[in-house]
Amino acid sequence: MQPQTLQIATWLLYFDGFFALVSLIDKSGYIGYLRFQYPFGFLLGLISVALYAFGGLLMANDLKLGYKLAVLAAASPFVLRFLAVSSLAKNFETQSPIGITDYFTGRIFGGSIISSAFDIAVLALLLHTQSREHQRIWYR
Repeated sequence: MQPQTLQIATWLLYFDGFFALVSLIDKSGYIGYLRFQYPFGFLLGLISVALYAFGGLLMANDLKLGYKLAVLAAASPFVLRFLAVSSLAKNFETQSPIGITDYFTGRIFGGSIISSAFDIAVLALLLHTQSREHQRIWYR
């Protein structure tokens, strides 16, 4: 019996983990770009997928470790997207076709506002007061 915020966050973690795995395998999105660009990019993507899966699973089983992994998983898209867009901007710095506004929104949203909205929603649900209180009191 978890609060609604944690139940929805758990489902979103599973969905985001699945799409991160598809992105890692398909070499699409920012995870696919990091896999293509860096030798350790595949490892970063695999860690992100594992954080989603284990965070959701352990959180569904009322473990504090699961909540901590879930928060890390929810924050990972922002860090990985920032790395990918920063690397991309560094490669095209001299001949950048985008304006300064597109450069900063690209670092924040990564080109997909809908995907970013779900990333923000998962983080907001996990950091909600009701979620934090429930995991503090009831999780082992």
